Amino acid sequence: MAASILIADDDAVARRLVENMVQKCGYETVVVESGDAAIAALTAPDAPAIDGVILDLVMPGLDGMGVLAKIREAGLSVPVIVQTAHGGIDNVISAMRAGAADFVVKPVGMERLQVSLRNALNTSALKGELQRIRHSREGRLTFSDIITRAEAMAPVMRAAQKAANSSIPVLIEGESGVGKEMFARAIHGSGERKAKPFVAVNCGAIPDNLVESILFGHEKGAFTGATERHTGKFVEAHGGTLFLDEVSELPLTAQVKLLRALQEGAVEAVGGRKPVKVDVRIVSATNRKLLERVKQGHFREDLFYRLHVLPLTIPSLRARREDIPHLLRHFLARFAAEENRPIAGISGEAMAHLAQLDWPGNIRQLENAVYRAVVMSDGDQLGLADFALLAAQPHPATDIPTAPLMLEPIAAPSLVSGSEIPIAPLPLAGNLSMLTPTGDVRPLEDMENEIIRFAISHYRGQMSEVARRLKIGRSTLYRKLDEAGVPGHGGKSGEETH
Repeated sequence: MAASILIADDDAVARRLVENMVQKCGYETVVVESGDAAIAALTAPDAPAIDGVILDLVMPGLDGMGVLAKIREAGLSVPVIVQTAHGGIDNVISAMRAGAADFVVKPVGMERLQVSLRNALNTSALKGELQRIRHSREGRLTFSDIITRAEAMAPVMRAAQKAANSSIPVLIEGESGVGKEMFARAIHGSGERKAKPFVAVNCGAIPDNLVESILFGHEKGAFTGATERHTGKFVEAHGGTLFLDEVSELPLTAQVKLLRALQEGAVEAVGGRKPVKVDVRIVSATNRKLLERVKQGHFREDLFYRLHVLPLTIPSLRARREDIPHLLRHFLARFAAEENRPIAGISGEAMAHLAQLDWPGNIRQLENAVYRAVVMSDGDQLGLADFALLAAQPHPATDIPTAPLMLEPIAAPSLVSGSEIPIAPLPLAGNLSMLTPTGDVRPLEDMENEIIRFAISHYRGQMSEVARRLKIGRSTLYRKLDEAGVPGHGGKSGEETH
């Protein structure tokens, strides 16, 4: 899924021109014709996420300066590129002081707009990464810091946001590297306990003979080597959140004491004489199916039900591939800044390949792959060769039970001479299912419509190229779109502006 750019301009011709250029740069577009509509698109609860704004400065009603002021009042961090026919220095200074990321004069050229968008999005991604790191260290991480646009993540995010407002125990399940600890920190940072400690414990990394001491503390002299008194993680997290990572790895002896602590709200240190009352919110995580561990006798059933009050399962990265371009943009911005490397983007070929890999290590593997590519790259743009360890991996086979027809990816036409599309993915190979869920052959018209929609997405709305590649006339293409009821492409109104 490419970055989404909001275009706000009261001039219909200018809107269409800019929309075409933005789409040719590889981005998705949302178009409005007034300042009020722009603010609505940015702030509406059900509105699609916007990565950048191209804003006309002179509009009737709420003008560009008014939109910038409302963006600032709402606390939005979206980068804004201001455009106007009046390029006076006073306008430039006023727009920049109001928070604009860049300023272009109408009519803006293709290459100028492409560079402006790339710089604005890269700067925004870097700011987002720095903010995310700062919030994580300060215990103020929230759900807005989680990078996701995938539909598969929506129900998980909604459930986690509701859980944040209570003290309900949460069990986060998911493969290694999907971001379970970030979710735990977001739950803590979005709730009433955000001003209190967030204490994380990796249960799988603690030696069996030290689990009780680390979790519940010990008194001086309680065992050999206990030269000082230790309070334990439960007491450290008093009033806040205790995150038990890889909780399935706890030994059975420690599980008994953990269950007692959860039931009574008190812990007893090793060698202690009386229990200590604690008030902690428990968030646990595991990369295994905890119920399977119970059935195998490795995890207590009564403790399972204490932790499994609100289960959250985070999808793997291969189940939410539309998040990959956004994660790549943020990781690239961070590592390029950390390593002081002037790398502006990722080539379309590399992006298309990375978006189709299985990523068994999920987000952690993707992050490390970008880090390695930034360090080893010799150019100002990452290409497929910079991901040499991944380039040899085959694309994953489809899991669709129906008989698939693979649409082979076709190289996208060069849109800007000498410049690859920055941080914008080429469309993926499509999977055309031949059968319906009931096992019947799909109607030919349905499959034809799906192929046309794929081609439009693949060539970013360039209808002439779509018609040429499908070997049909443009009039035939528009007629088929009209018959399929596809909005925005029918008749002359769907033609590109040249």
